[in-house]
Amino acid sequence: MFSGLVETTGTIARTEPHGDGLRVHIHAPMLMDDVAISDSIAVSGCCLTAVTVDADGFEVELSSETLRATAPRWHVGATVNLERALPADGRFGGHVVTGHVEGVGTVTTREDREDATILTIETPTPMARWWIPKGSVTVDGVSLTTVDVGGPGGTRSDLPAHAFTLWLIPHTLTVTTLGDLAVGDAVNLEADVLARYAARAAALEPSTETREVAP
Repeated sequence: MFSGLVETTGTIARTEPHGDGLRVHIHAPMLMDDVAISDSIAVSGCCLTAVTVDADGFEVELSSETLRATAPRWHVGATVNLERALPADGRFGGHVVTGHVEGVGTVTTREDREDATILTIETPTPMARWWIPKGSVTVDGVSLTTVDVGGPGGTRSDLPAHAFTLWLIPHTLTVTTLGDLAVGDAVNLEADVLARYAARAAALEPSTETREVAP
């Protein structure tokens, strides 16, 4: 489990084919004081396993499914957000993040202001049911708050139901990769897992008409 609070950024130093997938070496010396083989690390929102570790970084193996389901940033020179798994006795900020990317969104607008940068993200249509104004979302591994949302129950009539806006403060832009985002860029998305569990439970709850009544 993760919190969505990025610890540092790393750089993809080299890649090589690995079966149908890819083996990736991530240069991240600032993170390596407490990383061991088999540790889980969120790499731009994707929970991956460290398969080799050295003083300069670590390697991960990406399956063909991971490559298919995540934003296409697995190339040499790309910068990625990094967060180690949350320790049981650690301070919990952000929100509950699993590192399971549910979809890839696209930046459709960017507006830079003095106090914040406003991004509009369009997401896969089926993810629209998870977006609410002032809700939680993970974008490239960063815990963020949706501001305006389109569609029924939303706050912006000019946005489709599968779109939302983010207001990013200068600190977030500096310490994560989000400051480099431009219109047209793809981002990894994970909705609030607590909302997803609640919705699934509600969907499977029998109606009062069909629920058996104890004698």
